[in-house]
Amino acid sequence: MKVGIMQPYFMPYLGYWQLMSAVDTYVVYDDVQYIKRGWINRNNILLNGKKYLFTIKQSGASQNKLIKDVSFADDFVKFKKTLFFCYSKAPFYTQIMDLLENILMYEDKSIGNFILNSFSIVSSYIGFETDFVLSSEIKKDNSLKGKDKILAICKDLNAVEYYNAIGGQGLYDSTEFKQYGIDLKFVKSNLTPYKQFNNDFVPGLSIIDVLMFNERGKVKDMLKDFYTI
Repeated sequence: MKVGIMQPYFMPYLGYWQLMSAVDTYVVYDDVQYIKRGWINRNNILLNGKKYLFTIKQSGASQNKLIKDVSFADDFVKFKKTLFFCYSKAPFYTQIMDLLENILMYEDKSIGNFILNSFSIVSSYIGFETDFVLSSEIKKDNSLKGKDKILAICKDLNAVEYYNAIGGQGLYDSTEFKQYGIDLKFVKSNLTPYKQFNNDFVPGLSIIDVLMFNERGKVKDMLKDFYTI
């Protein structure tokens, strides 16, 4: 059993999808403290050949709350207009907007459930099979913090390998995981350039950008373009 655990991010960049596709079960970490000015409700897309940061409105956002207790409060009208302005001439605009409409109309706007649903829809479109679960629905000692909580989730899911983003190298020690029979792996992404109209390639944008410019078979190949440390 390969497990990945990350906080929920709305339509994150390719590297997070590489991590998701590499594991059997991906845990949407929604019962930890909400952090303002993070990537939960925003990301970068391409506007006139440059990065443009979009932000999704939220309700009740506070660092005194858990992520699961915060909701999206956006009608997405401005967001969809922005996407039209940015991508209406992209080769896969129509089908990706249909996919996004399916995501944005989801009735449960609590961040954990809303983003878990988006992950399920996008993974089905690309064609990889990963089980998505909310950490808040896993029985565990919720007084645990940091790596101890991560280990508790891994043990509950019978993980033998735990995958984390490369940025987490300073947070976890492989020897501690090894004590519980779990191999700790960090995903290092290769962000392969692709054609973005006639602009110079801008890497690291939201998966929305990847999907707008690439057919799903190519996106699936991109998900394999990483290595583990």
